[in-house]
Amino acid sequence: MEGTPDEIPAEAESELSPQDRQEAIRERILTHGFVSVGELADAFAVSGMTIRRDLELLEEQGWVRKVRGGATAEPSAFYHGDVRHRMQAMAAAKGEIAAHALGHVERGHTIMLDESTTGYGLAQLLPNRRPVTVITNFLPSLQLLSRKPGIDLIALGGAYRPAYDAFLGLRTAESVGSMTADLLFASTTAITAGSCYHRSQETIEVKLALMQAAARKILLADHAKFGKRAVHHLASVTEFDLVIVDSGIAPEHLEELRQLGVAVEVAPASDA
Repeated sequence: MEGTPDEIPAEAESELSPQDRQEAIRERILTHGFVSVGELADAFAVSGMTIRRDLELLEEQGWVRKVRGGATAEPSAFYHGDVRHRMQAMAAAKGEIAAHALGHVERGHTIMLDESTTGYGLAQLLPNRRPVTVITNFLPSLQLLSRKPGIDLIALGGAYRPAYDAFLGLRTAESVGSMTADLLFASTTAITAGSCYHRSQETIEVKLALMQAAARKILLADHAKFGKRAVHHLASVTEFDLVIVDSGIAPEHLEELRQLGVAVEVAPASDA
């Protein structure tokens, strides 16, 4: 059906199949950030109970987060946030970090990138360091680097998770076991009291496998990660050889890292 979900006439929305209605609901939430149950019920000419069932299904699939009165695309301690939302969040800070991180990549290196959007920013710059070999489980990075001359690309398989746009889980982690790399560039959801946390256990399985396979591990962390909370413990920041942060990091968070004995580099704003 032509047009965006917001452009579909109400009478046409009421004729959508459940699958098409759920897709349209998902797009509305991702576009507006929050949509109430009442608004969705009116827009699609269905009951509030039907909308709540749709939202429960979308939440189970990892697309949205149910909140009081509706659903949101905003992340929480339990919900990672949609990839599109993550791409837009802290874009300038991630650009600073990616530009600075490129300085650690040498021609001929084999590097690993996790499913983070900060790593995706680095992937955009890697053709400037070709030839390099890139190993990743993040579909946007795979699509970006495919057919790029001088990039030897290795895709990590496993269970594809649409909400993360990545391959995750035990099989993905196991596929890392036979590989080694010069560098790993990874990120995390939250950094609290010197430890990294994430919202997804199956994501952690893959990140830990990547950390074991890399000779040098570099954590890419924008300033919004500090002081946040998430459910699952990943690793101490001291398990990384280097932490790269953006210029917006609070002085107390930078001092905390240094007190822990962590090697830290602050990416200057001019690098972006």
